Amino acid sequence: MYLSKQDIQSMQKVERLNLINSLSGVKPANLIGTKNQNGNENLAIFSSVVHLGSNPALFGFILRPQGEVRRHTHENIISSGVYTINFVTTDFIQNAHYTSAKFDSTTNEFEKSELTPMYIDHYYAPFVKESPIKMGLQFVEEIPIKSNGTTLMVGQVEHVLMPDGTLNDNGHLDLGTLNIAGISGLNTYYSLSKKDRFPYVRKNFSLEDLKSY
Repeated sequence: MYLSKQDIQSMQKVERLNLINSLSGVKPANLIGTKNQNGNENLAIFSSVVHLGSNPALFGFILRPQGEVRRHTHENIISSGVYTINFVTTDFIQNAHYTSAKFDSTTNEFEKSELTPMYIDHYYAPFVKESPIKMGLQFVEEIPIKSNGTTLMVGQVEHVLMPDGTLNDNGHLDLGTLNIAGISGLNTYYSLSKKDRFPYVRKNFSLEDLKSY
């Protein structure tokens, strides 16, 4: 099967959305928690969180074009300067997906999705109690992507919360044991399982070295 640019552009909107979103493969399923200046909590699911660097520890995520639809996550991050990124597990994917509904700014998505806000001392943004891995971030910058009107939001990790014993040797996380979920497209969820782990590849490594590792 072959699809040209013209074929893709001529697709029905929903079909095109599903195809293009699926072409990036399975992506992390994360809930981003924020709170506005009036104390109203907000929770929204994202599949665009990406690691940007380890020193400093930076993560980014993509916001869709603002347009006529208000992006409460964006507004709350700009006003408060902090937000949380929470891993979704296969145990509560229905609850997490429900936050994709376009609620108004006064609606508490934690209550609507039956998920539990959790706070740590002196940190304004809410975490998701049900999430096994949670990060608290300080907003650093937003980078507009001119070609389609989206925005890359960049934050620095200030807090990490996870169960005791989660870290393996050398700081590795085994996401499979925590039932972490992934997303393909807009609404298809996957479970993750660890298949293998390999050493850092140097130029004197051969493919046979990796096969026998």
